[in-house]
Amino acid sequence: MIKRELAVFLVVGSLTVLIDFLTYRGLVWTGWMNVDLAKAIGFLTGTLFAYFANKVWTFGHQEHAPGSVWRFALLYAITLSTNVLVNAACLALLSTMSIAVQIAFLIATGVSAILNFLGMKLFVFKSSDLTEKS
Repeated sequence: MIKRELAVFLVVGSLTVLIDFLTYRGLVWTGWMNVDLAKAIGFLTGTLFAYFANKVWTFGHQEHAPGSVWRFALLYAITLSTNVLVNAACLALLSTMSIAVQIAFLIATGVSAILNFLGMKLFVFKSSDLTEKS
């Protein structure tokens, strides 16, 4: 079961990262906001997609799981903060590199992805909330 969940989570995560990255880079490229705010907006845009895709596809919850929305919001508040802080730290450390933005993005995304999977599996969509559907 965890192998299937992890595989689907990686697909959903890849799509989420694509949404995050395109939003982030678009906002930075247009100059509409600073890098940190653009990173947060990109992350939150991907979050909307991630909640519904992981709820239904990854963890098989067709119905609303009581408390899942606030648990998801708490998890994402924590991982958003982590993501933005790791991104900023990496940008500071890698400031002389021409691909600093891309490397910082990948590292920040990797850290938050690990935290998100564990948080969703063990906290947000834990199997005791609903009977899992096949």
